[in-house]
Amino acid sequence: MGLLAATLFAFGALVPSAAAESPTDPWYADLYRLDEVWEQTQGEGVTVAVIDSGVDDSVPELDGQVLQGTDLISSDGAHTDLTGHGTGIASLIAGTGAGGGVQGMAPGVDILPVRVMKNDGDWVFDNEGRMAEAIQYAVSEGARIINVSAGFEEIRTSPDLTDAIAAAARAGVLIFASSGNEAELGNGSISPSDRDGVVGVAAVDRHGEHADYSTYGPQVALAAPGNDIPWRCPDTDTELCPVAEGGTSSAAALASGAAALVWSAHPEWTKNQVLRVLMETADGPEGAMRDQEVGFGVVRPDRVILDGEGDPGDPDTSPLFSSFERHLDPPATPEPTAPEPAQDEDDVEPGDGTASDEGVVRDGMVLGRSDDGGDGGGLFFGVAAVVLAAGAVTVVAVRRHGRARRSH
Repeated sequence: MGLLAATLFAFGALVPSAAAESPTDPWYADLYRLDEVWEQTQGEGVTVAVIDSGVDDSVPELDGQVLQGTDLISSDGAHTDLTGHGTGIASLIAGTGAGGGVQGMAPGVDILPVRVMKNDGDWVFDNEGRMAEAIQYAVSEGARIINVSAGFEEIRTSPDLTDAIAAAARAGVLIFASSGNEAELGNGSISPSDRDGVVGVAAVDRHGEHADYSTYGPQVALAAPGNDIPWRCPDTDTELCPVAEGGTSSAAALASGAAALVWSAHPEWTKNQVLRVLMETADGPEGAMRDQEVGFGVVRPDRVILDGEGDPGDPDTSPLFSSFERHLDPPATPEPTAPEPAQDEDDVEPGDGTASDEGVVRDGMVLGRSDDGGDGGGLFFGVAAVVLAAGAVTVVAVRRHGRARRSH
């Protein structure tokens, strides 16, 4: 399954000193030093769109934080949630813990609900158009972050979705999507997590290990806790579920909340800079820049906000970019790449590297380009990490590929 199957990260701190099981005090609160982070920012000024099954604004931990939103499948309204999935995702992002409810990562953000699912994972019609319309709506309403804790195989080739994601990129919006829970069931990728311009998020357990169920592959950019996640159950007397695995849906929500905290603390940064520092400060696989199971590692917004770590870099160059097709079938965990000496464009030899509108191309990979909103035109998605070593810059690109399945 890759490099991390039997390897612990270098952050044993993922195991809390005392197992906090309360929804108001989740186990990862100590890891992220949330009490200290919230003294600096709680995500104020950032709107996160939740494209899901709706968000019930009557739950106490979301009181006053849910915007009107839109319902793209019925006349019931975006605050109708028949399954509780969208409400649970919103609570993990923005819950205040009020009334004994779920404590989210960024309790100061506004949630923009975009209802696209009626039943758990079910769409009424026109999957492609509905997801594209949902993203377009979120962008038009001023969302800076879009969370999609779901995925569908039908939409992975939709040109409408490609256009919507590209437009979101041009508008400076970050899209986080769950990578899926299919690692033990064929490990097929899902959309939109495997689409150009989307940040695919995997799940880890309390020990920082890749969760067995978490879909892996080159589509994974970051990871976040996915096990033992507090969750609201609409069909129980207390409306709070026993602590259980939350899956990559929960991981995507926590990653979205982490990005909201960083963006709120640095409102002058672009989406590229927010994502870049999240990648640079993540708890990643020891000895490698990224791998197929957790990408660059587990998000650590506390390191950015409290410790001042991470270089935001060029505001116009995205760490997510398209690469030329590279066949990785079956997918393999990339080995760490040694830094290459800096090379002037005038010195590039044919076959070794050429300049193009997409950036410098070497061995079939785009090594950097200005982010003009993404191309989406048939190119494959890649993930890049900028690593400073001995004064040189190394960028690794890996093609996304694979079929898609529905997320849970």
